[in-house]
Amino acid sequence: MVTHYHDKSIQVTSRAVQVLDQTFPLAEISAAWHHRGSRSWRVLVGRGAIGAALAGPLVAAVAGIALALWLSRSPTVTIAIIGTSVLVGLAVGPVADFLFEHLDRSYARGSRRLEIWIRWQGRPMLLLATADAVRFGQIYRALQRAIEASQPAPQPAHPAARSAHSRASSRSGPVPK
Repeated sequence: MVTHYHDKSIQVTSRAVQVLDQTFPLAEISAAWHHRGSRSWRVLVGRGAIGAALAGPLVAAVAGIALALWLSRSPTVTIAIIGTSVLVGLAVGPVADFLFEHLDRSYARGSRRLEIWIRWQGRPMLLLATADAVRFGQIYRALQRAIEASQPAPQPAHPAARSAHSRASSRSGPVPK
């Protein structure tokens, strides 16, 4: 028995698919397909908030430099405002790595509900629903591999039919009428 995928809630093997406590033998699965739901606004707003958090200090630094030059105060005040603005801009550095990591994870998880369906004993059955795009892809590919491996290999053509066809195609010259 080959295990194609295994985690805490689903196992795909060369014999069956087990989801929690329910087992679906591959011999009883006639089809598998997936469905993508609509985008989650909550995830998209979260990504926008991360982008704003990344851009905020940079915008504040540029605005501070522009304000310092526009005020035309003494050189000491101008240098102090520009220095403070540059420090605010540099604050993005340590925070950026943390925010980019969260943004990366958000794309790996995905922004849609993803479902895997099977036709089991003649009726459609929801096998899995998740928003984790990476896990969904791993499970769906494992299910496809398991189903393909469980199907019998196509039988070659009858040897006599094959040899007659090869003799006819190996002739050279005009075909007799």
